[in-house]
Parts: sequence; structure tokens; C-alpha cells
Amino acid sequence: MSDSLKHECGIAVVRLRKPMAYYLDKYGTTLWGFNKLFLLMEKQHNRGQDGIGIGCCKLDMPIGQPYINRRRDSEKDSLANVFHEEMHAYNEMVRTGSVDPADSVSVKNKFDFGGEILMGHLRYGTSGEFATSSCHPYLRRSNWPTRTLMVQGNFNMTNAGNLNEKLIERGQHPVFGTDTQTVLEEIGFHLDEAHTDLYHTLRDSGVEGREIPKKISEQMDLLEILKESGKAWDGGYAICGIVGHGDIFVLRDPRGIRPCHMYIDDEVIAFASERVPLMTVFEADKSQVEELAPGSVSIVKKNGEIRHESFAPKEAFTPCSFERIYFSRGNDPSIYKERKAMGAALVPQIIDAMGSDFDQAVFSFIPNTAETAYYGLMDGLRVYRRKQVNTKILEMSEKGELSAESLDSLVMRGWPRGEKIAHKDIKMRTFISQESDRDKLVSHVYDITYDVVNPEDDLIVLDDSIVRGTTLKKSILKILGRTNPKKIIICSTAPQIRYPDCYGIDMSELGKFIAFQAAVALHRRAGAQSLLDEIYADCKAELKKPACEQVNQVKRVYEDFTPEEVSAEISQMVTPQESSWKGEVEVIFQTIEDLHTAISGPCGDWYFTGNYPTPGGQATVNLAYVNWYEGVNGRSYDLPM
Repeated sequence: MSDSLKHECGIAVVRLRKPMAYYLDKYGTTLWGFNKLFLLMEKQHNRGQDGIGIGCCKLDMPIGQPYINRRRDSEKDSLANVFHEEMHAYNEMVRTGSVDPADSVSVKNKFDFGGEILMGHLRYGTSGEFATSSCHPYLRRSNWPTRTLMVQGNFNMTNAGNLNEKLIERGQHPVFGTDTQTVLEEIGFHLDEAHTDLYHTLRDSGVEGREIPKKISEQMDLLEILKESGKAWDGGYAICGIVGHGDIFVLRDPRGIRPCHMYIDDEVIAFASERVPLMTVFEADKSQVEELAPGSVSIVKKNGEIRHESFAPKEAFTPCSFERIYFSRGNDPSIYKERKAMGAALVPQIIDAMGSDFDQAVFSFIPNTAETAYYGLMDGLRVYRRKQVNTKILEMSEKGELSAESLDSLVMRGWPRGEKIAHKDIKMRTFISQESDRDKLVSHVYDITYDVVNPEDDLIVLDDSIVRGTTLKKSILKILGRTNPKKIIICSTAPQIRYPDCYGIDMSELGKFIAFQAAVALHRRAGAQSLLDEIYADCKAELKKPACEQVNQVKRVYEDFTPEEVSAEISQMVTPQESSWKGEVEVIFQTIEDLHTAISGPCGDWYFTGNYPTPGGQATVNLAYVNWYEGVNGRSYDLPM
């Protein structure tokens, strides 16, 4: 998308199912699992660039030896740097003779990440500071491996304030700043409770002290611990955890808002946010990679036994539709098909906007992530044009006007013409981190192809989505205007983004959405400021209720206008006033109905419709409106509710 937008994190878990020596014998390296972790993270690098973290748990380490390790980094190019530095450390140990690469025991004992269980996280921050301390995984240490806990996830809890209050009421001292710490402490509390109960039972029954850890490891019921922990969670999440003795768990929220996939064979159990990385890294077919069911948890015991259980009541399945529109890699077979369908669905609106004269129309896309939808758009336009030509041929034939010359003219002219208009300098993109700097530099990030658009042409450009419209107005339309078309039509494969997200995408400030700004402008022009005042009072009244009783009052902002009226206002708002190009701008958005048709199965659409799947969403949108009205900046879900 042309607007800067941060979004869901990426997770990866690798659990070896064979002894370490097996991988050395078969693949020539004990670091087979470590290498697979790197590849899974590299294939999901699109999901997080604020920082990374990796963790490792080693099974059956001798007492006195480290069994769990972690490394985190938030510097530029952190993924490449961390793995490069760890491999450099490993190679140095080999060079100096402290590690024998032909001895799996030596590697496991000496190399921090030479264990059987590995996890990795790519962070896009939506809460907390943008520092190494905010990177996952989070670690809760104990001298009992069965109480040591390492957790990471792709999630956002809408009720982090309430969760922290719950910890305080127990007598704990939570450190505010990120909901990850809250989740870690909640699971850790119930882990401690279960551990203490087992310890006293085993001790009182006469089990020898040295045998108690083994018995606790065998008898610990992670499912019950997670059921208790998850009762108060409100949000979208995919969470992975390692208990120090070697049990692991991976769970997904009851509505399936955040994605999680799993691959299992006789050598490895692996999890990732996206399906394609698992397919590529393990050379697997689509059918071999399963989607973790919403509200379920996969638990792998230390002995390798795996079980899939439900940990929360079943809810309506509402997976984030932005995964399909933009976030997930487009080489997933289902997502590729759906993105093409989204592009094709825009054809009727585009024809209305440009007319049927394909001789004076040029089609393109911006940014590169819109390319797949662009292919679908071009396919749809060609189908439309074929029908148009067929109808004309039949009409001419019936009138006796068909000739070789007229047929040649019909067939050879007027086919949709696609061009690569905007070119992105990928290297320069890395220098733009602050939104204030982005507007100044983005005109140099993109360049155009000159002399392919004529002054009488309409330039139709496809975008993934339009959130704030700032970059569109200040940079993109000026850049496209250099081609000097008669008209620029911007087409969004996503519908109008009208409401904040609170489940992981960094778009929670209502006043920044161009669709909201357009609706407010329409009300004020109509002299309806009193309605905006009334909605503010009603939102404040809603916030006094429990989240589960609140309704979305912000929907009333849009009720008086059709989507077309809001789109027309947006078109005026994003048209650059100081540009040397003075042509017409029109912005087109996908319809909600066409989005649902393009996406296979259910899809969460709360940022388009305001229909939030959890109570926390209703509280977030009401608070977002209050914050906008009062001029308060910041994420609405960072505040206690």
C-alpha cells in the first residue's frame, strides 16, 4: 500500500523429532534445525522489521549446564545480523577446537542454539517501545526448568490494561509497556500454581527430591494452564511458548484473527504465521501444511508426543482480511487467486469511471505489492473487452456491415494497455522510518516511465488500500501527474478503511483515516456538527459500560452518506492543489460485497464495516472517537478499559 502501515508480526517454531546425531548423519550438520529456523524467518521477513528474537531449549541437559537461551536485536538488518553473528561464534568455536562439528553432543553443549527446540520472532511493534527489550521472545527464568517459560507471539490484546489490573489484584508487580509481558505473566502465574500443586503432592507422597522434576514434567497439564490463562484475553493472537523442561505449545485465538500454520513429518514439527514458508523450507505440498484451528492449541510434550486440543469456546471465524489483501506473501496459492479476484472485481467501477474507450486508457499499479491484483484486473478487463467485441461483431454481421477491414479494426484496437508507470527504488526505502520524513523523501523513492501516457489518456492505477491518503496527496499523485494524463483514477482493492484496528495492525487513530476525514467534512459542510457532538457524548457514555455491553457509536458518522459520496469527497481531498498537473482525480474503492466474494471463506472486515468480533473492539472504536474529538493522539487500545 502506498501509505506507511505496520502490521502483524511473524512467528516460527522448529521442534526436532530425532536425536541430534540423526541430522548430522543424514544432512551433514547438527545445525539443521537452526538453519531451518533462519529460512522460516527469512521467508517471513515481510512481517516484521522493527526487530527480531530467537530462542532455543535443549532437552535433557546435565544439571549445572544452560538449557535455555535467547537472543534479541532491534538494530537495522537485525535478522541477517543475528544469524550471521551466531554462526560466526559457532565457527570460531570450531576453529579453536572447543566444538567438534562431527560430534552432535559437543555442538549441543557449547553452541547456544544447538538444541532440539527453536523459536523465532519478527516484530512489527503495536505496543511498547521500539527497542531490543520489546522484542520477543520474552523469558521468565527459574531454577526449576518446569517453571521457566519463554513466550512469543503475533498478537495484540485489546484489554491489556484490565489484564495488568488483574495481576495487581493478585499482588503481582507487572511492568507496564507491552501486552507480551502481561501474557507471559498470566501464563507464568498458572504455570507456577500447577507446579506448586504437583510438587506438594509428589513430595507428600514420598517421591525422592531428585525424581520430582521428572514427575512434574510428565504430569504437568499445559492444556488446563492455557485454558485458565486465556479466559480473560480479548484480541487476536497466535502465541507460542516453551517450558524449560521441553514442553512446547502453539495456540490461536478463538476467532482465528491472527494466522498460524503447522507442518509435521517424522523429522520435525514446525509452525509459522504463513503457509508458503513451511511449504518452501520443508519442500512440502499445500496439503501437508495445516492451518491451526481457531481456539485450538498444539502441545508437544518433551517426549515428542503431540496433541491438538481446544482451549477456548468456539467463536465465529473472522480471520483478518488484510492478510489476504496485503500482508501475507502473494505466492500462497489461495492468496494469489484471491488477490487476482479482487482486481477483477473492480472492472465495473473502472469502466464507469473511464468509459469504454480503451484506446485512451493506460493501466498500471503502485506499489509492487499490488501487482498480483493488477494481473487480475487486466484479466477482467480483457474479458470485458472480448464480450464488447463479440457483441459488436454480431451487430455488424446482422446489419451486413462486417468486412475484413472492420473486423481487423475491432480485433486489433482497443485492448487494455498495461504499462509499468511507477518504479520503486527499494534501496532508498530503508532510509524512511519517520512519517514526517516520508512525505519529503517519497518523491525520490518512486520514479516514472516517461512518454508512454498521452495527454488525452486516462491513467488508471491500482493500489492495495488507501488508509490515510497522505502519501497519495503529497507524493504519489504528483509523481503520476508527471506523465500528464487527462485523468488519474486510483483504484483500491480494499474497501474504505473507516474504523480502527485493535488486533495487531498499527492503524488505531481514527482521525488519520481519509474515509473518516471525508465523512466529517461532509457533515460539517451540511451544517451537522451537532451530530458529531452527539456521537462524542454517546461514545463517552458507552465507555462507562463494560466492554461486552458497548455498541459501536461511530457507525453513525457514515450512515447519512453512500460509499460513492464518501469516495467523491476523498477524491477531492487527495487532489494536489500545488501540483503543476491540473487534471481530474477519481478514487475508487472495492465494495464490501465484492471483497467477500473474492475471498474464500469467512473474513474479518471490522476496519471496513465496524463489526468487531470481540468486545474489546467496540470499546476501542468508541475510545478512538473520543480521543479524536478531544485531540488526543496515540493508540486507543493502549489505555485501560
